[in-house]
Amino acid sequence: MCGISGFCAFDRDLGGPEWSRALREMNRTLAHRGPDDQGSYLSPHCGLAHRRLAVIDPKNGAQPMFNGDCVLVYNGELYNAPELRRRLEERGHRFRTHSDTEVVLEAFLEYGEAVGQELEGIYAFAVWNQRTQSLYCCRDRFGVKPFFYTFQNGLFVFASEPKALFACPGVTPRADEDTWREILGVCPARTPGSGVFADVAELRPAHWLRLDESGLQIQRYWNVESREHRESWEDTVAHLRDLLTGAIRRQLVSDVPLCTLLSGGLDSSIITAVAAQDLRERGESALETYSFDYTDNDKYFHASSFQPDADWPWVERMRDACGTRHRVLICDQRTLVELLEPAMEAKDFPGMADCDSSLLYFCRKIRENHVVALSGECSDEIFGGYPWFHRPDMLWADTFPWCMDLSVRTRILRPELVRRLELEAAVGERYRRSLAETPRLEGESREEARRREVSWLNLTWFMTNLLDRKDRISMATGLEIRVPFCDHHVVEYVWNIPWEMKSRGGVRKQVLREAARGLLPEDVRNRPKSPYPKTHNPLFELLVRERLKGILDDKNAPLHAVVEEDVLRNGLLRDAGSYGEAWFGQLMAGPQMLAWLVQLNQWMERFNLTV
Repeated sequence: MCGISGFCAFDRDLGGPEWSRALREMNRTLAHRGPDDQGSYLSPHCGLAHRRLAVIDPKNGAQPMFNGDCVLVYNGELYNAPELRRRLEERGHRFRTHSDTEVVLEAFLEYGEAVGQELEGIYAFAVWNQRTQSLYCCRDRFGVKPFFYTFQNGLFVFASEPKALFACPGVTPRADEDTWREILGVCPARTPGSGVFADVAELRPAHWLRLDESGLQIQRYWNVESREHRESWEDTVAHLRDLLTGAIRRQLVSDVPLCTLLSGGLDSSIITAVAAQDLRERGESALETYSFDYTDNDKYFHASSFQPDADWPWVERMRDACGTRHRVLICDQRTLVELLEPAMEAKDFPGMADCDSSLLYFCRKIRENHVVALSGECSDEIFGGYPWFHRPDMLWADTFPWCMDLSVRTRILRPELVRRLELEAAVGERYRRSLAETPRLEGESREEARRREVSWLNLTWFMTNLLDRKDRISMATGLEIRVPFCDHHVVEYVWNIPWEMKSRGGVRKQVLREAARGLLPEDVRNRPKSPYPKTHNPLFELLVRERLKGILDDKNAPLHAVVEEDVLRNGLLRDAGSYGEAWFGQLMAGPQMLAWLVQLNQWMERFNLTV
């Protein structure tokens, strides 16, 4: 994985020292994404910069990479690189390295703007063609790798992270009304294509863009297709198992130390079991695995419908079953609070509060020994593991099911701000616009059609948020995290498996459980879903409450322009406990709202933003 950035304009000369300095500064802001190497390219109309985290062929693959008239900067991993390389060689292409970067460049030279359809992996890249004076940019099918851009006064600027955009002359962070609708209405998710900051966008997943003197063109190159599923139960299970094990095995390729994240749940256990078996078959040393927990969680843990049991007994079960070399990482409460601000810095936005700060801590610890990790993200989105696929009130809610009651947010905000932004209407408009994009199947039952809608919302909103979180937090530490459940062959297939198979017999993700038969111990295979580990220690709530009180006591704190202080002081800051229902997903309740407000205040300070 890497960091990329650059700019392009046709009405001015970008070849001078000012633009050379700008390119260096943009690259510097992305140093955390690529600690191993850096490079840049500058011509009269285009500049490209690259920071490298070397994973495949570390001795070669330096970027920007050149071939003839084309210059490439690339962030990602290509899982079909060997097959694609062979096909390209048959067409006359010659390779100088073993890096997947060169495969991407040669594939672009062969397939042009259709190249995304040939690539299997996670990527965001830009190619400048010196002969045609055009810039082509492309992003992977699910947006695992980020790509932000702005186009102002004839200058196009792009980067892996917004902070790098703002290192370019003339590009400054600003907030408009849509910024605040994003932050206060749908955050920590983001509207597809939104860069949150005014005049900043994000290239949507499965899209490419081309910029030349005639202007900017953006086009989708892939989407899931809705069609009738004709395979039997037995054939479906076998087909799914082949697709999933193949995806996991392809993502084990690495020239640097690799591990898996193991919670003892169904998804991470499948990945770990396949990976451990693959390493044994290759005669390599035992797979290394990690699990996460918090200080005194064994003392304070309370089971709930969302988190029915603790992870540690299941982690030990899988460790013994797979023979892995396992480490348990423990985060204390003070570290959890202290890392709220660095986690915001990593994302450039307020996010999932302690879920982000804990992930930052864990990634830092993993990076001490490993460069690549495999994680079980995205399974619940494609197989329907979340409560909103099963609970009728959530399934049929006429809004985003992970945020059913907007008043949980709006009651702590200034009423005049809520009215001016028309938050309820803005969120509803985003929901209906996304719903209208759902790839539908004629003749489906009303219930099946609704689950397809909710699946689409999950793919384009909830899953994208989790992928963005995983990339930005992990890459802040120079750690690459891969997500095998996001393999597009798997997603394409599962998209059309009917609900009666996905949840056969009323059991969540039963088709996946059946595909895992023989891979996992039976008790692990049938374990109920448990989400990302959460602290249950009341000290976290106490510490974050004190942090927020300190902010409110500062009359110059920008947060005052957003929140209704009396409501906070007499409500969230006074009452103990979980403060009722979650306001985002399953884990974001009262203490997370306090932590999110801490991040929001810091975000406004960091980028000098006002309402």
